[in-house]
Amino acid sequence: MKGIIFAFIAGACITLQGVANARISQDIGTWQAATITQLTGFIMALVILLFVRDGKKQGLKKVKPLYLTGGGLAAFIIFSEVTAIQNIGVTFTISALLIAQLFLTFLIDINGWFGVAKQKMRLPQFLGIGMMIAGVIILKF
Repeated sequence: MKGIIFAFIAGACITLQGVANARISQDIGTWQAATITQLTGFIMALVILLFVRDGKKQGLKKVKPLYLTGGGLAAFIIFSEVTAIQNIGVTFTISALLIAQLFLTFLIDINGWFGVAKQKMRLPQFLGIGMMIAGVIILKF
């Protein structure tokens, strides 16, 4: 249950962040908005880290260097989401974003990428993705 609650919170925050970034970018530019978002996100995470202190610093040496670059993807995520919102609107952007995420997570699960245990996908999972795609197409028209 805790996982579902945090997933809903994350989904709401992603949407709010995308809308805010799209609005900010109208005044200062998309890459500038992405920079401000990254900076404020870093500051917020650092402040939380100072209070929570639940990690293991020594574990950082075990992390593959490629995985440490993951935060850099956020710049492209923000730019892409802002550009999409400005061109196709919030609802269609988030719908397409969710389908892209699900498609990629299917590939990750099926192939066991990034050290994730391989999952076997069956017809219900593929039907679910198909229904979401159909829903987005209906939503667009």
